[in-house]
Amino acid sequence: MKARIDDRALVLGPGGVTGTAWMAGLAHGLRRAGVDLGGADLIVGTSAGAIVGALLASGQDLARLATLPRRPGHRVAPDRGRLDAVFAVLGDRDLDPAEARRRVGRLALDGFDPAAEEALVNGRAALTGTDAWPERRLVITAVDAASGEPAVWDRDSGVPLARAVAASSAFPGFAPPVTIGGRRYMDGALRSGTNTDLAAGARTLVVIEPMARFDEQADGAGAENAGAENVVAVGPDPAAARALGPDPGDATAWEPSYQAGLRQAADVGERLRAVWTTGINAP
Repeated sequence: MKARIDDRALVLGPGGVTGTAWMAGLAHGLRRAGVDLGGADLIVGTSAGAIVGALLASGQDLARLATLPRRPGHRVAPDRGRLDAVFAVLGDRDLDPAEARRRVGRLALDGFDPAAEEALVNGRAALTGTDAWPERRLVITAVDAASGEPAVWDRDSGVPLARAVAASSAFPGFAPPVTIGGRRYMDGALRSGTNTDLAAGARTLVVIEPMARFDEQADGAGAENAGAENVVAVGPDPAAARALGPDPGDATAWEPSYQAGLRQAADVGERLRAVWTTGINAP
């Protein structure tokens, strides 16, 4: 699935619990500063980015995520053994990417727990605050756990929004796969990280990538290949990186991560204001 040629595209990448909070704080701070990312002609959301993308595209008040919601989602403790196995597969450079996704899918499906799936979907519905797709163009990514094939959904796909968001943010070891149309899907980051390619054709591209703090060279990775005239890539600044910490699944870091995003918005707003309102190249 390819994007139409859009004026402004926003790509929101994966980032776990802390990345979700940081992006929500950043987007709220930018909105208060007069830069509304929700005004994008196209929003591509992956994993944590799917959650924040759904909020932005539907015009919701991001301030409600300043504190950890009472029902933030799947609360089962991470399966460290499964996570280690997943990262071992992903780190095997000799594996074809499609085969790697299939192997990760088998790990995800092992011991599938329907109750955990239901809790995850209900939690994502509480986070997004709606199960109705917005009118603004939002696309959400996932991967079929059995076949390894990528999936990209929008409001015309017939997939309930909460399930699309839940599937996109179901990283094996942190959350169970999600059933849609008789098949089970897992985290969209397994397709291609931030999935920036889905914004190909946009004139102005903004990529927000919480995981860039783990690799400075990954900040906006792939954005240069999207063909946009104006590209701004945003990752956590050093203070935000400290607030988010080393564990993307650390729920205790939710509020510090949100506040870090809120603080960083002042600097990011200066970088974005020109391209978001006029299409002039950012410094």
